[in-house]
Parts: sequence; structure tokens; C-alpha cells
Amino acid sequence: MVKHHSREHVSTAPESNGGGLYTTPADAWHGDLRLVCGCWAMETQFMKLPTNSSCADVVKLWRVCEPEQEQPGGAEVTLCPGEGRLELVAFHPTSSGLLAVGSTKTAQLWDTRRQQSPLAALEPHGDQLQSLSWKQDGSLLASSCKDKKLRVFDPRAQLTPGLQSNKDSRILWVKDSDHILTTGFDQMRGREVRLWDSRKMGSSLGSANLGTSNGHCLTEAPTRGVAMVPKLALDVLSCEVMRVLQLTDSFIVPINYHVPRKSGQEFHADLYPDTLGRTAAMSAAEWWKGEKPLAVVYWPYTTPPRALLFNYMIVYCICINVVLPLQEAPVRGCSTSSSPLSSPSSSAAPSRSPSSTSGLSSGFLPSPSQSAKAISSMLGPSSKFRHLQGAVLHRDTHFTNLKGLNLTTPGECDGFCTNRHRVAVPLATAGGQIAIFELSQAGKLADTGLPTIQNSVNVADFSWDPFNSHRLVVAGDDAKIRVWQVPEGGLTETLTEPETILQGHTEKIYSVKFHPLASGLLASSSYDQTVRLWNLESGDEVKALRGHQDQIFGMAWSPDGKLLATVCKDGKLRIYDPRKSAEPVQEGAGPEGHRGARVVWVCDGKYLMVSGFDSRSERTLYLHSVESLSSGAIASAPTDVSPSTLIPFYDPDTSVVILTGKGDTRVYIFEIVPEAPYFLECASFNSSEPHKGLAFLPKTECVVQEVEVARGLRLSKTSIEPVAFRVPRVRKEFFQDDVYPDTAVWWESSLTASAWLAGSDGKHQSISLKPKDMTPVSEAPKEVQVRKYLPSSHYLEEKTDEQKKDELLSAMIGKLGNMEDNPLPQESFQGVEDDEWVSDTHTNTNVHTHTNTNVHTHIYPCSCVFQGD
Repeated sequence: MVKHHSREHVSTAPESNGGGLYTTPADAWHGDLRLVCGCWAMETQFMKLPTNSSCADVVKLWRVCEPEQEQPGGAEVTLCPGEGRLELVAFHPTSSGLLAVGSTKTAQLWDTRRQQSPLAALEPHGDQLQSLSWKQDGSLLASSCKDKKLRVFDPRAQLTPGLQSNKDSRILWVKDSDHILTTGFDQMRGREVRLWDSRKMGSSLGSANLGTSNGHCLTEAPTRGVAMVPKLALDVLSCEVMRVLQLTDSFIVPINYHVPRKSGQEFHADLYPDTLGRTAAMSAAEWWKGEKPLAVVYWPYTTPPRALLFNYMIVYCICINVVLPLQEAPVRGCSTSSSPLSSPSSSAAPSRSPSSTSGLSSGFLPSPSQSAKAISSMLGPSSKFRHLQGAVLHRDTHFTNLKGLNLTTPGECDGFCTNRHRVAVPLATAGGQIAIFELSQAGKLADTGLPTIQNSVNVADFSWDPFNSHRLVVAGDDAKIRVWQVPEGGLTETLTEPETILQGHTEKIYSVKFHPLASGLLASSSYDQTVRLWNLESGDEVKALRGHQDQIFGMAWSPDGKLLATVCKDGKLRIYDPRKSAEPVQEGAGPEGHRGARVVWVCDGKYLMVSGFDSRSERTLYLHSVESLSSGAIASAPTDVSPSTLIPFYDPDTSVVILTGKGDTRVYIFEIVPEAPYFLECASFNSSEPHKGLAFLPKTECVVQEVEVARGLRLSKTSIEPVAFRVPRVRKEFFQDDVYPDTAVWWESSLTASAWLAGSDGKHQSISLKPKDMTPVSEAPKEVQVRKYLPSSHYLEEKTDEQKKDELLSAMIGKLGNMEDNPLPQESFQGVEDDEWVSDTHTNTNVHTHTNTNVHTHIYPCSCVFQGD
């Protein structure tokens, strides 16, 4: 779909109307829509667009009349480029009637007043054209193409300098400068923006990764098209610097970007330099002849009159009234992270709420608290984990110098697996080797001589037994499942003989999953389109589940262990009760995309969350009700476009799901709630380099003193790094019992495989994670609000010179200390009487005479020297 916008009208292209456009006045969106074809020209009410597939090489221009007038029945201008299917159209920014038309591999310039032939045909491109953009002064035309080249044309001189670009790019001139902005993909298929200098096209001036930047505006529904509203339609009194219109499947949403300023109802000239007006500088013929253009008319931003301001308010209210009724639940709108340049507001929550219109018309802005409440009510509920922070732990806990990692594990495999004691990592060496690392022995790994498990065939999937931390189950390409026993303390030598080999599948195995309650019960899926259950104690196959028509992408046991869910490439989601039937007990529609999927039980087993792809290969999360699987997904949450499937980890204690894909740098986090809007997005975690997998440790490994709700291991190409996910809290000295409910002791089985197969059910016991020396925050005393700063009267009080002197003297004495409490050491020495001192008249030296009746009197000269510390 495409969407275009002028100051007065907005047009959208539906998918089923033969290439036409719906258009409606921007100030009357509640009226009937009218069908036209086109895109808005600068100075007229012309619209343009290639028509439907039966006439895909024709451009028709329509003149749109005012709403009260009758619309024309036919096109006013028809252009026939004759170069095949048309892809792009763009009016010249300064000349009237000058149109650039892009077909499959070439671009033409047309004067709409001359319909017989184009003014010029530019040099052919090597592949399909992707975008066209005029420089602001109209002198140059830039294009991007699927041959990975950017081209800059001077159409009147036919100059075509070119440069290498990123794949699948779109192009745009930056203001009236010589800089070009492109969007596309980098080598890792990450979306990025690049800035180029059209005069030095050897390399870009800079780039920014869109996957890790801060200024995101997360919208409620998938976007089918976006158009920017002209500057002259902005509400300058609310510091609105940009407005875009988002086109979704069922409505048009305005998204406003505001710069926060304290004062309202004032014009801020620093935000609004003079902008381009709506009057053409010359005609197309004059531009083509190279005549000197007239001065481009710039319109100054001024405070709009009161009537115009009132119209803006009415537009806001109408937008809200149109959007909200189309949602089954209150619109959650945009979840916007902070940006250093601007603060985009919600698409469904403009800066002024409808209820505050009367206040605004009288010259008053709503209070901040009222605005916050209005926005909060429109955004809907928010998660208490929305500020969840991921942090890589200290390097001392890392495994480094990891070599020979297997990067080609199947898509159904998580990449590696871990339990509370050790981690298993597949290696790329021959024989399907798996390295085992003890978590207590983190550090730099040896270059050679690493003991491994020799699986003898390529590894398809592997998993630790949840009830036996020494048992590792490995599925291979040879349709066999090998059960290995890792000795206490870890591997000291290479293991070559498995404990048990399970045989029954006829083709390669996809994945293996242990039962959550019964010990020794394993499920496996295979290319033979079956799911088989195994009793590891006896080594026998006990059940075979059928009904799949294609590859099985993923499977998951229900929390109570009674049911098994699968998602398949045939587009179906199935639920089995293995003890009752080999056929599914429920079946419903799964993801539309066929590139991969995962399934997990959430919300106490009441819902199934599926991570897959939609029809446009966009990674999307779907939520299905277990009670009515056939009715389809009740909610969905699109994420991004990437080839790898998002692998989910679900924490039943917090109802938080953490997702990432192989080769991703971003980890998505959602809280899932059992009522609308179902998905509450939280802050994501971004890593500096792509990871090959993310596995999580038991909840008991979390440090509750740091409010850590999940701890995972991140596998990169050369290392394994622990990552802690923490909830920021102020009073960490208390146990956060609202975050840590009693957790299940899932590492202890509640029954055996034989008992479960006989019809018995079990249940995990629960324990509290509260340390003995911590008090629950719910029982903590309420904090007394303490003023951080003294009142202003304290600083403004006048003091006399005597008061200042006394304060200075008191401060000095305070530093020296109390002399009575801390006397000097020499004050404790014993002195002599005055008559014991005599004067030596010859040496002028005072000496001390000590008289003894039994000895002669001696006179000693005394020299006293005091040396400082």
C-alpha cells in the first residue's frame, strides 16, 4: 500500500480497488471517502499514480475539488511512458508540472502540459528502480536500484555519477545540501541508515544501526505505508516539529513529534526556520531550458490566528474518534523510548486530549498531571517489567577462547543447552562432537586437548534431562537418539559409547523435549512427520503421534504435563493428548509464514504463544486460546524482519517471555497478560555482536538481592557470557515478593514415566526464594519522605559578621577536636621542681643536679632536640 498527503487531503491505496486511491480532506476525516488515483503535487490539487495492473504503464493525473464540489469523472492528464510497469513518481520541488516517472529500469522526466513525449529519458539502470528523490533546489535527481548502486543525475546535463550502496536501499536528499540519506541493510541483514556526500561518493560519511538506536516509536498495528505531513500544517504552538501519517489495515493514525518546552501558547523561533512555500519558482519548460529560477518562496512560521489554531484542535479530535472505535480494546498506541532530539508522542494520543479542547480554545494548556493521565488512559496498561535491564556479568564468569563452534545447527535446535551445573556446545569438527563445560570452572579454555562427546553423526538437537543433570540426550541425522551420561566433575576424556540408543524414527530427527513432570519420558519429532514418546528407563518407544502434513517446526509440553502442542509447516497448530489418542484433539491455524516457528504454553497453560512469520516474512508473535484453538489467534505482536526464528524462553513466575534469534543482536522481552492487550512490551537488551544462542539457568541461580528475575548464557562465536536480567528497584535491601512468587521445584520429578503412561498425573512442589536474612518489601516500614534540600529561607537568611566568625571558629575547633578529651602526649610527662635547676655561669647552660648522699655530685650538660614526625 501507498499513502500520500497534502496539507488539505490524505490519500490511501487499498489492496483490492484496482490500483486506485482513497482520498479525504485532512480536516474532515469523518466524511465519506472518495476514490481517486494519485499522489499530491506541490502547487496544485493534482494527484498521480500508476493505475491498475491492466494499464500499469500509464500515469493519470486527477484534479481533486473541494469536498462540497462534485469530483471529476475522469483524469485531467494521461501520460504514457511506454517503458513497462511503472514503479515510482515524484513531482519536481520547485517547478510546476514537472514529473519524474520511474519504470522498471529507467526514469523519465515529463512536462504535464506536454503529454506526447517525455522531456528526457535518463540512463538505464542495471536492475529494478527502488526510489527517486529530487534535491531541494530541483537541480539533481537521485535514485537507488536493486543492483546495489546509488545514482545522482543532472537531468539537463545527463551526468550520472554512481556509488556502491547497501542492499535494498531507499534514497532521500538532506535539505538543500549535497548530502544524501539512504536506508537499507548491512551485511548482517540489519537495517541501517547511511549518509553520503554526492561530491565524494567513494564511501559513506557515517551510518546508524536502526536495530540498536534509542529513538524508536513502537506502533500498535503493522504499518502498510507512511507519509509526512507538510510543515505548514504543524501545530507550532505545541512545539510540534513533525507529523507523519501511518497507514494500517483498517485506519490512518497521525503520529506527532514534539519538542518538550515549558511554556505553551508561544512561538519558538529556534524550532521553526523559514520553510518552503507552495508557489512554484518556474514552469517545467523554463526549468528544462536552464533559465535562472525565481527566488523560491519561503513561508515564515508565525503564530497562527485563533481560528486556524481551533481547526488544528478539531483535526486532533476527529483523528481520535476515527481510530479508537476500530480497536476491540483501548489503543495502546506508541511506546516511545527517549531521544536526545525529540520526543515522539503516541499516534493515538496527541499532545491535546479531546476533553481539553475547550480549555485550549480559551488559551490554557492542560496541567501535566491531566496530560499524563489522558495519555496513560490511551496507551493502556504497562508492565511492571517494562524497565527490565539486561547486563553482561564480569569477565571472570565468561568462557573464552572457544574455538570450532558449529554454526550450522538446524533451525529447530536452540544452538546449545545448559543446566545449573554444566553447558553443552556443539562443535564443527567431524563426528558430531559436543563440548561439555562445567559452570564452576569458567575462564579461558585450552587451545587443544578438549575432551568431548563423540556422537559419530551430525547433531540435530540435544537437551539435558531436567531431573538428572548428568544425562544428555542427542538426536542425530541418522534418525537415532543417543543418551549420554556425563561423569561427576565433568569430562576428563572423550566419550565414545552412549548409555542408550533409541531407534524408531525412519528419517532425520528435528527436536527432542523432556516431559516437565515424569522422569525419563522424552518426546521427539522427525522428518517422517511423527512425534514419538520414549521411556528412557526401558529404552522403548511408547507412543507415536500422527496427523502432521509437513515439517514439524516445534513442540511443547503443557505445564501440567497432560497435553503436547506442535506447530507445523502446513500452517496448523495442533494439541495432542498422547494418553488418549494418536490424533490431535484440537487443531487451528498457525503462522502464515513457512520459514520456521516455535510454540510455548503461557499464562498457566491457558494460552499458546507462537513465534513465527507472517505472510510478509515479518517475525510476529501470536497468542492462541487453548479452549478455542480453531478460532485462530486472539492477539499478535509484530517485531521485525529477519531470517531467523525467534526462540522463546518463558518464565511462569513473572509471565515474562524473552526471545531472540540466532545471529541477532537484540533480545525482545514481553510480559504476557490474559486480557487485552495481551502483549506488554518491555525494554529490549542489545549486544555488541551477534549471538549464536541464548539459554537460561534455573530460577534458583538468580541473585534476588539484585532483583534478578532471569539469568541466561549468551553464546557468541568465541565465548559464553552470563547475562543477568534485573528489575530496577530502590529498596533492594528488602525481598521483592511482588517479583518473586513461590517458584516450582521443576528439577525434581513428581512421578515416573510408567506411572504417567498408566494415567497418573503429578504436580511440582513450590519453594520461596526469600533469603532468611531479608524482609519482604510488602512488610517493610513505609519510607518517610525526607527533604533532599533545605528550604530556600535557609540559604537566603542574612547573617552578621559576628555570626560568620563564630561559625568559622566552631568549624576550626571541630576539626582540631576537643583538647580535654584528646590531650597532647607531652602533657602527660612528669616535670621537675624549680629549685632543681641551677645556672652554670661559665657556659650559660641550665643543668640539672642530682644529689645523692652516697655518691659525689655530678654535673651533666644536657642538650634537648625535638624532631617532628
